[in-house]
Amino acid sequence: MKEIVTDNIALNITDGSSMSAFVAQPADNNEHPGILVFQEAFGVNAYIRDIAMRFAKEGFIAVAPELFHRTAHGFEGSYADFQGTVKHIQSLTEEGLVHDINAVYTWLNENPKLKKEEIASIGFCMGGRISFLANTAVKLKAAISFYGSNIPSLLHRVDKISAPQLMFWGGLDKHINKDQISAVTDSLTKNEKDFINVIVSFADHGFFCDARQSYNVNAAKNAWALVNSFLDTYVEK
Repeated sequence: MKEIVTDNIALNITDGSSMSAFVAQPADNNEHPGILVFQEAFGVNAYIRDIAMRFAKEGFIAVAPELFHRTAHGFEGSYADFQGTVKHIQSLTEEGLVHDINAVYTWLNENPKLKKEEIASIGFCMGGRISFLANTAVKLKAAISFYGSNIPSLLHRVDKISAPQLMFWGGLDKHINKDQISAVTDSLTKNEKDFINVIVSFADHGFFCDARQSYNVNAAKNAWALVNSFLDTYVEK
């Protein structure tokens, strides 16, 4: 495990807005790969910051952008109040998210500590969809989506995917049904994209998040091992 440092940065978006992001990275001066960490509907909260720090300890420059910056700078919602996030989710557009992804991607590429072109992405729930979107918007080495909601709405972009895609789903998830998962995997197969699809039969939506009631320690442990193996395969440290 590496010693790490954290910071908050401000990014200017090409649509004229401003976006904050949480950064965690190794404390040394060596070059490291980067990873985009995309939030759930509840903001860049303690859980998402912890994920970024976990990746920093593994040797990544991890950046978690605040995707609700157009409606609520610094937003951190409650897991007991999903309804309080809805207006912010509804404000997101594909075009705006692509602007946000490009801003963080550009910041990483301009970071002198970045190992050039070695950038991956990961996201959870809402962020799982955005990690999938990132794989169509910028050049990545690997992309990971945990129970990405409404990914079928992005399938018109599948031909633009640049990197192998790893996807996790909970077999007990009532929010994302088998038809949605099949739509994604069928499209990836049709377009001859490299992907790994993992359905954890005994896990529910949000199983990786230790702040949720649906947290499943065994599912999370297995998923974390596969995440690291996937990244080690495709991203040079």
